[in-house]
Amino acid sequence: MTTTAGTASHSHHLSPAFPGRAPWGTAGKLRAWQQGAMDKYIQAQPRDFLAVATPGAGKTTFALTLASWLLHHHVVQQVTVVAPTEHLKKQWAEAAARIGIKLDPEYSAGPLGKEYDGVAVTYAGVGVRPMLHRNRVEQRKTLVILDEIHHAGDSKSWGEACLEAFEPATRRLALTGTPFRSDTNPIPFVTYEEGDDGIRRSSADYTYGYGSALADHVVRPVIFMSYSGNMRWRTKAGDEIAARLGEPMTKDAVSQAWRTALDPRGEWMPAVLRAADQRLTEVRKAIPDAGALVIASDQESARAYAKLIRDITGHKATLVLSDDTGASKRIDEFSGSDDRWMVAVRMVSEGVDVPRLAVGVYATTISTPLFFAQAVGRFVRSRRRGETASVFLPTIPDLLGFANEMERERDHVLDKPKKEGEEDPYAESEKEMEEANREQDEDTGEQDMLPFEALESDAVFDRVTYNGADFGMQAHPGSEEEQDYLGIPGLLEPDQVQLLLQKRQARQIAHSRKKPAEEADLLELPAERRPVVSHKEMMELRKRLNSLVGAYVHQSGKPHGVIHTELRRVCGGPPSAEATAGQLRQRIEKVQEWATRMR
Repeated sequence: MTTTAGTASHSHHLSPAFPGRAPWGTAGKLRAWQQGAMDKYIQAQPRDFLAVATPGAGKTTFALTLASWLLHHHVVQQVTVVAPTEHLKKQWAEAAARIGIKLDPEYSAGPLGKEYDGVAVTYAGVGVRPMLHRNRVEQRKTLVILDEIHHAGDSKSWGEACLEAFEPATRRLALTGTPFRSDTNPIPFVTYEEGDDGIRRSSADYTYGYGSALADHVVRPVIFMSYSGNMRWRTKAGDEIAARLGEPMTKDAVSQAWRTALDPRGEWMPAVLRAADQRLTEVRKAIPDAGALVIASDQESARAYAKLIRDITGHKATLVLSDDTGASKRIDEFSGSDDRWMVAVRMVSEGVDVPRLAVGVYATTISTPLFFAQAVGRFVRSRRRGETASVFLPTIPDLLGFANEMERERDHVLDKPKKEGEEDPYAESEKEMEEANREQDEDTGEQDMLPFEALESDAVFDRVTYNGADFGMQAHPGSEEEQDYLGIPGLLEPDQVQLLLQKRQARQIAHSRKKPAEEADLLELPAERRPVVSHKEMMELRKRLNSLVGAYVHQSGKPHGVIHTELRRVCGGPPSAEATAGQLRQRIEKVQEWATRMR
């Protein structure tokens, strides 16, 4: 049995996910949250323990240190790690080997070699042969580590297989770094507690959120740079539609405008990749080996983006198309090199540990909070104090909403109240979740069936979102104003980032005021006064206006149509079905004012 003796004495050997290059001040000892979680576990000695820690915080370090303690104290005799992907199970085996725990990542059946302390397997592997793993945990006292346990709910069979395989385990440690699933399938070995509202929610034994990790300098602050622009596409019916990213539109139109932006044949993607590469050059002045990652929707787009990067930079990008052995090797090679760019299909967003990634381009149309959190998690792992991460996004309301909620902690909700016609902003279709977490990212032909054709796109720098606030004026790619934000230093404390963004915006506003009005070809308003409004919010505003007008009908005795016409005359603008969010709010205030006067 090859085990280590103490909770922290060997932690200075840990690397990469795990990591030998621990952030400043942490080498040779556990981080405060890891020690806190260890202390809580050792005191309680529970059979099941759920640790929720933000991506990049060091869940692997915590889990393997705890495994070492349990082996050393003969609480367990072997370890089974269950991971979402092939690449990740190998990463776990490598990290465990660094502290003397030998896990077999190639195990498939039969007796385990005597030199091993356990196995590393995937959820899919457990799903295929649950009884094999049940027999193993019945024969010897076993610690089961369930990494990113929300994946146990990816399919009903996986959850049932985990329950069947690991129900007899001596100890079970569940880990997750992202908000739980939006569906209501219970996750095995997770405790659910009923709240005052009668709704059952997951209960973590230890939680370490992004906000706490940022304050502790364990993760990097994330600067989100979003780009708007004009999109034009043709629908299946042959109609040509033009729209600007960020403007209120129907859900279908948002989806089609978004796909038009991501089309590699338009102007939007090349402009954003150019900007992201400039940002990478700036960051590399302080972090010489900093890398960048494009998260693409499908293989065809990924290949096209890699070609664009080569044309823009003159250097080849590492292309990762699926979770096969070759892809795993390419990720490892990129991680150990100082190459600038990697392009990967969506599944690389979770479980791929490349600590030097500091710049990201979110070039996929997956709009779930779970996937977004996983994607951003690839860039937040801090290696030394002051490193910042930059993620480039299209100006899509849902994405900017997620960016503004980085510090929000969520639990898995089992009993969601379902009201007639109510739309759950965090509900995602089963199909989308399957797409996001698919084991193989083969081409599906889905792109060919989309009921629209992208015609053209352009890009406009829109805003910077940081720490729940928006900064910046709209600017053309390549302009001095855009360069102001792309040139933010790569090493800054979180409060310095905020201060610098405020200064840059003030400078932009002052510069804008000096220009003659006829020179203003873009919307000359600071970002916080240009709210991005979702289709759902627009529906709520119209509903609120109609409700107030209905109440005023009873109060005034005037018909609905007369009141709406009067509101348009006083406030200006088109009928409410075509009015902007600002115009609707203005009318809401006006009808409230009228109602108050009549009391």
